Amino acid sequence: MINRRDLLKLISVGSAALPLTKFIRAQPAALAAASDDLRAAMEGRVVLPGDEAYPSVRQIWDGAVTYRPAMFALCEHVRDVRAAVRVARVHNLLLSTRGGGHDWAGRALRDRGLVIDLTHMRRVEVDPVARVATVAGGAKCRDVNAVVPHGLAAVTANVGPVGMGGFLLGGGYSRLSTRFGLAVDNLLGAEVVLADGRAVWADASRNPDLFWALRGGGGNFGVVTSMQIRLHPLSKVLAGLILFPWSEAEPILREFAQIVSSAPDELYIQAGGLSGPDGKLLMFLFPVWSGEPARGEEVVARLQRLGTPIVTKVAPMNYADVAGLFDDRIVNGRHHFIRTQWFADLTPEMISTLVKGGAERTTPLTFIGLQHLHGAATRIAQDATAFGMRRKHFMLDIFAEWEPTSKAEGEVHREWASGLARALAPFALPGGYANFLTADEHEQVSAAYGSNASRLREVKRRFDPDDVFSSAIPLPTS
Repeated sequence: MINRRDLLKLISVGSAALPLTKFIRAQPAALAAASDDLRAAMEGRVVLPGDEAYPSVRQIWDGAVTYRPAMFALCEHVRDVRAAVRVARVHNLLLSTRGGGHDWAGRALRDRGLVIDLTHMRRVEVDPVARVATVAGGAKCRDVNAVVPHGLAAVTANVGPVGMGGFLLGGGYSRLSTRFGLAVDNLLGAEVVLADGRAVWADASRNPDLFWALRGGGGNFGVVTSMQIRLHPLSKVLAGLILFPWSEAEPILREFAQIVSSAPDELYIQAGGLSGPDGKLLMFLFPVWSGEPARGEEVVARLQRLGTPIVTKVAPMNYADVAGLFDDRIVNGRHHFIRTQWFADLTPEMISTLVKGGAERTTPLTFIGLQHLHGAATRIAQDATAFGMRRKHFMLDIFAEWEPTSKAEGEVHREWASGLARALAPFALPGGYANFLTADEHEQVSAAYGSNASRLREVKRRFDPDDVFSSAIPLPTS
């Protein structure tokens, strides 16, 4: 065991003090020593299996994840994060980082490893004059939306419980992306704790390669403890939900594809399928209009005429309220399986396949979502950030969700989602949204970053040569 004085000395020096060792699953005696050293070096709590708090600390969105970390470092500030990284290096512990914990693949929890838990680091500060928000690494999107003053808006996720860091670092599709770009396009700078325990700042002028890689490459390069993001002038938007019978989905999706293909930046529409109160699958359109109000009313009227609306709830509202409209669907502990694909167009054959597959869903909690990326996000050069898809495209999410059940029944739901993705594959573009991909989806991962892949690998070798942060979203290996 390292004594407190030596450990604190390690925390204050550079990378030369740290052994470049291979990370292994530590034995019980080594884990006990590591937890003692971690408690000595941290201000925040250390939680171990058997502690009363362990079950609640371990709880994440996807209840299907069974990983049991050896310890949690509940960090209060960047010094705690630095200490946790260095203790993990000294004791050869596998590492993961938990921000919002809203990840179906369970990347926040490192089985028998050390979790750097940022959930106590959720402070958000706003400079309304500079139009900049400083966001701590554990903040959720709803934390950001809650403090941004009226008249300004941040590019945040479509549901509030998503961690801002994980959402942004993987790209960040948003209902404001057509107007203001992806979340990565609004990152101004970030504080990052590297694999050697140093904290550095990355922006366009300081550590520019790291800054480039963070914008789309996920948490593969270090622990992001703070971010500065751009805010945008925006008062009310016209937004809400229009529901139709699923039997009308095919013609509605054909018209939806035509509308968004020439849509202005001010118009975002999500389309797809979700269950109504009676469990029946419904076709939905979710428009967000951020332009001149009268024109927005015309857009909504046109959307209503696409079919026979069952419900129309569209009204002017603050963007923070829009961002929280689906939050009641987010229930920790349910099981999830996600497939994601990109499409250049929604062809009649693709639409028919999607509609048929939706009707065959195996769980009423299933969600199918289509977003069209156009406007501001597509005017960024492909090599300007690590995010690899800058052309106009549709992004499809197939979310199978179910209450905890038998392994066999869970496999039925997984197979439905995988089967639908396979049926749609002939119509899809290479790659997919990395935030939803897993390492075993080799072909999609290889293509997800496009021509940026080789530079990403180079930056990874430079900043994390020992693959300390291997639990992050997958990077292409070749």
